[in-house]
Amino acid sequence: MADLRGVPATVNTRAAPRPAATATVPGSSRFLLRALRTLVKEKPVGAFGGAITLLLLLTGIFADVLAPYGMNEVNRDAFLAPPSREFPLGTDNLGRDLLSRVIYGARISIIVGLAASAISTVGSTLLGLVSGYVGGRLDLLLQRAVDAIMAIPGLIMLLVIMALVGPGMLEIILVLGLGGAIGGSRIVRGEVIKVKENVYTQAATAVGSRTSGILARHILPNVMAPIIVLFSITVPGMILTEASLSFLGLGIPPPAPSWGGMLGGSGRRYMFLAPWMVIWPGLALAIVVYGVNMFGDALRDVLDPRLRGGSGRFGVLGTNRRSRRGSLRRRSREQTTD
Repeated sequence: MADLRGVPATVNTRAAPRPAATATVPGSSRFLLRALRTLVKEKPVGAFGGAITLLLLLTGIFADVLAPYGMNEVNRDAFLAPPSREFPLGTDNLGRDLLSRVIYGARISIIVGLAASAISTVGSTLLGLVSGYVGGRLDLLLQRAVDAIMAIPGLIMLLVIMALVGPGMLEIILVLGLGGAIGGSRIVRGEVIKVKENVYTQAATAVGSRTSGILARHILPNVMAPIIVLFSITVPGMILTEASLSFLGLGIPPPAPSWGGMLGGSGRRYMFLAPWMVIWPGLALAIVVYGVNMFGDALRDVLDPRLRGGSGRFGVLGTNRRSRRGSLRRRSREQTTD
């Protein structure tokens, strides 16, 4: 047998076969799935609020299918009828089914809440981006104007504006959206100032990138999480403000079944004779505002890394424990090697 001890070993330089391609979940989908899993495990109250929000959306979208009667359909033989099999929530002073009107009221709350919050969030984003990125005198002037407007009590300012423009769905959406944009711009401005000081933003400025490109590629994507949270926590406030204005007669005019309008007017007039006229709209309003608020708070805790408290996978305490476990493993391996 030949002696191979003196023969140098050869190395196989052929590339190893590539593993078969496997289906992967996109990064954004993985993040959404992780966030949803964290929301359900660590924020059960927020998940319950999300279920209420989803139920509100489905109720508003399919109101025509779910409602047993039309929203203004009059039953001449059932004026102020108490809850029964035919009318599960009773009827009002005009013989209209309260269950149908509460269901259609969910659609109005969705339209007003989402539309006004969208206008408010877009306005806050534009003001915050300009004020935070440009800075200087423009930032000073904008912030002093924001201070002056926010010094006026919000409800009084809304009452004056609605008295001038008149009640209506489009009017209240525009007034609530533009009014909410002023206060929300401060949140976006603070986030923009933080991102502007990062190295990658300064490098883009140094190489001569255009301002619009910096805002679109570097600033806006890094402040999207606070913007999403701002939108989610604005929705319940818009719904409650619309109900307050409708209760005072300056919101959506009758016969539209706004929950606030159902509480005011005839509901307030007949509340002792037919208490179900105010119980069901008030209960629906309270449950929806509570659910959307809890969902918005939980979403803020999941998406904002500074507020990820607790001991879960996204939590700061959980991260500290994982880092401690990793350091202990490394230390034990080093001791074993020694």
